[in-house]
Amino acid sequence: MSKSRSSAVFGKRKEPHTFIIARGEEIRHFTVRPWMSALAGSALAACAVGYLLATSYLVLRDDLIGATVARQARLQQAYEDRISALRAQVDRITSRQMLDQQLVESKVAELIDRQEELTARNGMILPLLEKAAGEDVLPARGPVPLDRPEIRADLPLENAFAPTAAATASAAASALSSLAAQKPAADPQRLSAADRADLLFVKINRSLHAIEALQFQKIRAVKENAYKTADAIVAALKDAGLPVDPDYGTGDVGGPLVPVGADDPFETEVEELDDALTKLDGIRQAAVRLPIANPAPGQSVTSGFGVRRDPLIGRPAFHAGIDFRASVGVPVRASGAGTVLKAGWNGGYGRMVEIDHGNGLTTRYAHLSKLKVAEGDTVAAGAVVGLSGSSGRSTGPHLHYEVRRNGKATNPVRFISAGKAIKDLL
Repeated sequence: MSKSRSSAVFGKRKEPHTFIIARGEEIRHFTVRPWMSALAGSALAACAVGYLLATSYLVLRDDLIGATVARQARLQQAYEDRISALRAQVDRITSRQMLDQQLVESKVAELIDRQEELTARNGMILPLLEKAAGEDVLPARGPVPLDRPEIRADLPLENAFAPTAAATASAAASALSSLAAQKPAADPQRLSAADRADLLFVKINRSLHAIEALQFQKIRAVKENAYKTADAIVAALKDAGLPVDPDYGTGDVGGPLVPVGADDPFETEVEELDDALTKLDGIRQAAVRLPIANPAPGQSVTSGFGVRRDPLIGRPAFHAGIDFRASVGVPVRASGAGTVLKAGWNGGYGRMVEIDHGNGLTTRYAHLSKLKVAEGDTVAAGAVVGLSGSSGRSTGPHLHYEVRRNGKATNPVRFISAGKAIKDLL
């Protein structure tokens, strides 16, 4: 290695280093310039730095990996906690929906049971309605002050007693449709869907209660009308001295005995209504057989019952009946239903028809010009039994009419008056 030369101007000048390698006779040399030294030093420094960095990474890698794994674990745990909370919320919502559905189903089942009960009641009532219609004791329909929010009860009697299955099903379906169509309210103060459905079912139940109340009201009204009609008929007949059921009205006190656990009040009301209609029907049938109709409607009375001056001899005599002015050929009608005892000539009565009405009551229709019935015939009240005339002991065309009880003559006017009083009730 040679020394560098000096510069007179700039001082000492650096010369490149020359390396000589001798091996035997072979000599090699190479020159290392300054930039090459700097480059080599830089390379060595870079290698040292890289070695240090690599060593630091290897030393710190486990800590970095552990921190990353811990962070991922924390994130995963947070996600799992969130998922668990969401699942719990979904379970709560599902449980609430199931409870709401069960509530709705139970309410619908209750409505169906109520509808079936009303339908069964309708089956009990309809025969009585037909019977009441035949008895003509249905009360006049008027406004009923009942709350009917959903199902109207202001209907004719036949329709008001029981709603159809379609009506109840339609009401329940409407409630369910309303519940299904409702969306969750954003305002927490508003009622839930189940509460709104419950309100709908409360309204429908109120309507069914209104229908039941109307049923009771109508049944009681028909029953009271039947009893009032029967009482009016019996009172008029008793005033006329006509026989009626001697036990009627004497036992109708105290009200029905309804033991605890017995049939429901509705069945009791229906039984009482049936009993009232049965009694009314029996009284009407008995009244129809009584001689209370006018045998010559539209004709005036010319001679009354009792002692009078005999038209032929001019002396006082007992008149056993009443006389109606009637020209020849006027229809003579039976004053009550019964069986013909006699139909033919009977002395001073001339052509006469005698009818047995039962209970010892008979009627006679005398001075007829023509007979329309024969002995043994059964006649209805108002049936034509003959035509008026002047046969027998008579001074001119008229109808002689008698009512006899156990063979004794009775004033027919009382009977005819009673018939007029109860004509609209029969």
